[in-house]
Amino acid sequence: MYADMKGSAHRLAPTEIATAAMPEDERIWVPQAEGVWFRPLMLNTMQGQWCNLLRVRRAGVLSRHLHTNPVHGYVIKGRWHYREHDWVAETGSYVFEPPGEVHTLLVPEDCPEMITFFNITGCMLYLDDANRHVGYEDVFTKIDMCRAHYTKIGLGADYVDQFIR
Repeated sequence: MYADMKGSAHRLAPTEIATAAMPEDERIWVPQAEGVWFRPLMLNTMQGQWCNLLRVRRAGVLSRHLHTNPVHGYVIKGRWHYREHDWVAETGSYVFEPPGEVHTLLVPEDCPEMITFFNITGCMLYLDDANRHVGYEDVFTKIDMCRAHYTKIGLGADYVDQFIR
């Protein structure tokens, strides 16, 4: 059945995405917090999934959070760790995060830049030190952040559409 399609995808399948992970245009990085940006790679609204690069250019705590589903990460540059664990994720490290585990992401003082690829499905719940829910992110909040940023910098709200599946 698919052999007759000569290399094309099924007619109902979304189109593929092929893009430079490290864009030359700095505007593509979406600010998330002071010294923290993300670069969307794929925003899957059908499965509640997003793949992005997280770039951090400051030391200290990024967030205390948990995920509702497993998370996969791959460190491209720099290093980071979780306060709750004794391992350090360094350039070339793969990290698997089980759902429901509370962890606090820290970037060390001597790391000028950290870039990590994350594949996340579901919701990311932000917690305070007493484990009270203080915020969340999901694929839709990520899309909203991108639309607002790309509008503000002149690329247009629809710039993010190329990443949405």
